[in-house]
Amino acid sequence: MSTTSRLPGIVTTDHVFQLPLDHQLPDGEQIEVYAREVVAAGRESDELPWLLFLQGGPGGKAARPLGRDSWLARALDDYRVLLLDQRGTGRSTPANRQTLARRGTPEQQADFLAHFRADSIVRDAEVIRRRLLGEDGRWTVLGQSFGGFCTLTYLSLAPEGLREAFVTGGLAGLRSSAEDVYRAAYPRVARKNEAHYARYPQDVERVRRIAAHLVQAAARLPDGGLLTVEAFQGLGMLLGFGTGSHTLHYLLEEAWVEGLDGPELSDTFLAGVQAQLSFAHGPLYAVLHESIYGQRSVDPAGTEWAAESVRKEFPEFDAEQALAEGRPVLFTGEMIFPALFETDPALQPLRETAQFLAERGNWPDLYDPVRLAGNQVPVFAVVFHDDMYVDTADSLETAQAVRGLRTWVTNEWEHDGLRVSGGAVLDRLIRMARGEL
Repeated sequence: MSTTSRLPGIVTTDHVFQLPLDHQLPDGEQIEVYAREVVAAGRESDELPWLLFLQGGPGGKAARPLGRDSWLARALDDYRVLLLDQRGTGRSTPANRQTLARRGTPEQQADFLAHFRADSIVRDAEVIRRRLLGEDGRWTVLGQSFGGFCTLTYLSLAPEGLREAFVTGGLAGLRSSAEDVYRAAYPRVARKNEAHYARYPQDVERVRRIAAHLVQAAARLPDGGLLTVEAFQGLGMLLGFGTGSHTLHYLLEEAWVEGLDGPELSDTFLAGVQAQLSFAHGPLYAVLHESIYGQRSVDPAGTEWAAESVRKEFPEFDAEQALAEGRPVLFTGEMIFPALFETDPALQPLRETAQFLAERGNWPDLYDPVRLAGNQVPVFAVVFHDDMYVDTADSLETAQAVRGLRTWVTNEWEHDGLRVSGGAVLDRLIRMARGEL
């Protein structure tokens, strides 16, 4: 039975769907997939077109609205919105160290998680569409980041379900392997580091001091995890967001206190680091991250910890070498390294599972270049110039490969522009779709 709630300016309705784990076996094991319907207050009975929101990730649950805010405020002017908790996340049947332990061996867990990629998410969406809108109903999709990857998969597998598509920071390379992705990513991350240190030159020595300390001995985080120098470098994830550089700076400036035996890393700093680095809130992000690039026609051998192997081509990210040579220590970005499964308590039980997924090959293709070349669905995408998470060159090449796709390239916002622009990013895409721009 659906539950309806009223928040400032909006009305929400819960939906829970029983869906096949494997859509090739519709009568096989079932999982729950949750979605939250949101409509502007006072418009509950209006005949509004639907907009499906596909969250970034992988492994990220949909935003929990507190009212009519952010991009949702603009969307609700025109649409009835469905916020999907992609399978394994949020209120959908969760997949984490606690629940996966019930699946059996690490290999069995990996086999289970092989059904949690974009192709399965799109097939979930298609079943949900038919149940909510009817067989012939079509909806608009808005894909942010990884949600944009899913949108390209949607256009490849089931474009008949879509009336139009919006993509924000999520035009993936159709033929890019995981190694290609990271080979392009490290230089972008280096540029974000340079920009941060230019903005806050005092952070150069702060970071070197912390890194030198961690090289000597890893610190213990409040949750029992270990802060190694490599884990510390992972704070570079912040540098791809609009306010991320400032957040990192404020975290670093409270790193030290005078303890009984001299300077030591502060509880404030360690708690702040844990809040940024722990995967307890989204373990699938780490476990499935490289598999989102797996396609048998591109790289049938699998991903094989691509971020780790490609890192060797960029010695400037070696913290100990940087310390020895007197250079700034560089933070890494959206890279998942096998060492994280040794240091993060939320990931430690999934170490072998992640290894099986890294070794898994012959992943089904996620994109159909031929079908995309003949695409009939109107697609409107914003490409954030020098996006740290999604390569601009890949995005523009994909834009050329999808028939009828219109792009807007901007450096006014970073990767999180949809969320932080007060609706301006989505408004421009909608105006493009309406022929106003």
